[in-house]
Amino acid sequence: MERRHASAMLERHPLRLKWLDIDTHQEFVVYMNRDCHVCRAEGFAAQARVEVTLGEHSIVATLNVVGPAALEVGEVGLSASAWQALNASAGDSVTVTHGPTLDSLGAVRSKIYGNRLGAVALNAIMADVAAGRYADIHIAAFVSACAGSRMDLDETVALTRAMVAAGDRLTWGRQIIADKHCVGGLPGNRTTPIVVAIVAAAGLTCPKTSSRAITSPAGTADVMETLTRVDLELAAMRRVVDREGGCLVWGGALTLSPADDVLIRVEHPLDLDSDAQLVASVLSKKIAAGATHAVIDIPVGPTAKVRSDQDAHRLQQLLEQVAAACGLQLRVLRTRGTQPVGRGVGPALEAADVIEVLRGAAHAPVDLRMRALALAASLLEFCGRVRPGEGQPEACRLLDSGAAWAKFQAICEAQGGLREPPTAPWQEPVLAARAGHVSAIDSRRLARTAKLAGAPASPAAGLEIHVRLGERVERGQPLFTLHSNAPGELAYARRYHDEHPAINLEHNVA
Repeated sequence: MERRHASAMLERHPLRLKWLDIDTHQEFVVYMNRDCHVCRAEGFAAQARVEVTLGEHSIVATLNVVGPAALEVGEVGLSASAWQALNASAGDSVTVTHGPTLDSLGAVRSKIYGNRLGAVALNAIMADVAAGRYADIHIAAFVSACAGSRMDLDETVALTRAMVAAGDRLTWGRQIIADKHCVGGLPGNRTTPIVVAIVAAAGLTCPKTSSRAITSPAGTADVMETLTRVDLELAAMRRVVDREGGCLVWGGALTLSPADDVLIRVEHPLDLDSDAQLVASVLSKKIAAGATHAVIDIPVGPTAKVRSDQDAHRLQQLLEQVAAACGLQLRVLRTRGTQPVGRGVGPALEAADVIEVLRGAAHAPVDLRMRALALAASLLEFCGRVRPGEGQPEACRLLDSGAAWAKFQAICEAQGGLREPPTAPWQEPVLAARAGHVSAIDSRRLARTAKLAGAPASPAAGLEIHVRLGERVERGQPLFTLHSNAPGELAYARRYHDEHPAINLEHNVA
């Protein structure tokens, strides 16, 4: 009776939306006055999970209770992400009811106590995660329960399949669909746009979906967004691929393994390391995008994401085993991860490096060019476009002839037009305090410095590296140049580097 009475009150007195301009990132939050009749009738308390409905749209959100200074009785507010998900406008009428019962949380609790998760349980968990039914605290519990070595091979395969099943899966009607991925950890390692341009110019189909940065100074989608539009819907993405054989789009605009995006958002603040979830994340995206053949780059270095050959071997084995179980042809390349790649660290600065390599500029970063060529060569051979041993010369021919640059321009034009990346108004070189040889470059500290300068939120921000490992540096010589849109951010990054230097100089190097 009480629930029916509350529903009747909602029909007579709908809640009115008010714009509050609160950014909670991707977490949906709803705000209600503590004296709201709906709160009282439904027995809502702070942190309750509630369902908010606007017309044909509905979301599950976490309730925050506020006073009359923020909302009047009968008003309701939403976080920016929730507002966007409901396609809301100020003054719209919404209903707020109890959220759905989450039976899949029982499986999460079981995993916390050390039990295995089967395919049925993982499918239910991923479906609820993708639908937004889990609060961040629920997701954190699942991520923690599965971290470390707590998932075996069968669970990892089941998790990968469940991530795919929770979203759309693309088909292209072609026998071979190429893809490429790097597990990350190296600033400036922006090989993907170059690789896609080369293999698409060779006639392969490569519908590349990429992520935005979460904890790094730039993701491939951030870099590409300084050059062209990346937030394409599925129909537009298909038109680009049908026309040019490839694309470089933001995966967040699509519903390909959507549960993965939610898990990553919670994983990174927790700083948890899990090979199983990394493998499921990477491979579910490839499978959902329709890939049949993928090359995975694992940089190995003391300050990279993968720090030892032993770790790389373990990760490679798991990637290959799960890919085989899911029907994906996979080739893993281990590359050197002892220092950043290219010169730029930050969206626009990395885009400039990519353009220089594609254009064949005399001053283009050689290391970025060579890494991209090696990956493209491997993908060309793996997909059967050329015979073994012919991938490198063919990749070089396509790059040096201008065919890859022409294909890249065509892809960008099809996605919305090619533009020049922006330039930061504030720039300051960081100088060597003494002479010596560069003995080590800490990629993590360098990435942190670029982020404090404003990357990736400010696309032109970041830093430009001027030295490499083993080089002789004189006192007063620039080590790198900070780029920022504001003097305060530039000073902040400079102070961090002064306290946590990323580039180590030694008088003598054997």
